[in-house]
Amino acid sequence: MSTNTTSTYSPTFALGGDLTVNRLGYGAMRITGQGIWGPPADHNESIRVLQRAVELGVNFIDTADSYGPNVSEELIAEALHPYKNDLVIGTKGGLLRTGPNEWPIDASPKHLEAALHGSLQRLKLDRIDLYQLHRIDPNVPFEQTLEFLQKAREEGLIKHIGLSEVTVEQIKKAQEYVPVVSVQNMYSVDNRKWEAELTYTREQGMAFIPWYPLAGGNQDALTALNQMAQRHQATPQQIALSWLLHHSPNILLIPGTSKVKHLEENMKTANLRLTPEDLATLDSISPG
Repeated sequence: MSTNTTSTYSPTFALGGDLTVNRLGYGAMRITGQGIWGPPADHNESIRVLQRAVELGVNFIDTADSYGPNVSEELIAEALHPYKNDLVIGTKGGLLRTGPNEWPIDASPKHLEAALHGSLQRLKLDRIDLYQLHRIDPNVPFEQTLEFLQKAREEGLIKHIGLSEVTVEQIKKAQEYVPVVSVQNMYSVDNRKWEAELTYTREQGMAFIPWYPLAGGNQDALTALNQMAQRHQATPQQIALSWLLHHSPNILLIPGTSKVKHLEENMKTANLRLTPEDLATLDSISPG
């Protein structure tokens, strides 16, 4: 189902209906080492990035126990704990790490229990505001995974539950067990495979959190973004992010970087106002 992008947008979204966050957030995957493995090359810069993000108004940070593994969560606590009252940290569980760029899936209740308690400890939290299932495990009945999440929520270890890389049918299945407040799927101006899921989440009042939100290499997209960036005295990345903010009111952005300079560039996206003509051009690149 195609969505026509509007030229105005709200800067905030009520995650789960009760956690108001700025829609321009931060993804903390890139503050780890190469291959999302081990510590960062510049520990102090990673700390500065996290602190600067909050200074610039970020109050939604996305991470996962598998980033490092563990490193991203540990850095967040080091940089920001005790946390500001309005800071929402979303983390994820369901992947193992066997080496750089290796991501085996394990969404068994046994693994998720260890992952959840590890995240709570590293982040120095009593409860995770948003706990996201990183992937559905093809070797574990989805019902078992959902029963674990349901139990953890009832025990007060999780406030809200999200999913990642899921179809509408899988979201509906999860909703039989738990309220789902967010979906994190790959999505960008030139990769709109999950448009039906974006539409469903919007209708359901769920957040849609695109990962890999910048253009994936489509030449038409790159040309349009570069031309538009020159007109707006912006970067192509800022244009791509701005399109997402305009495109649907439930989209939360989590662009990641390990450099303060790039973080500050990303945050300037909020000041961009694309014209209806700009938006129509970008919409036509990969119609939903």
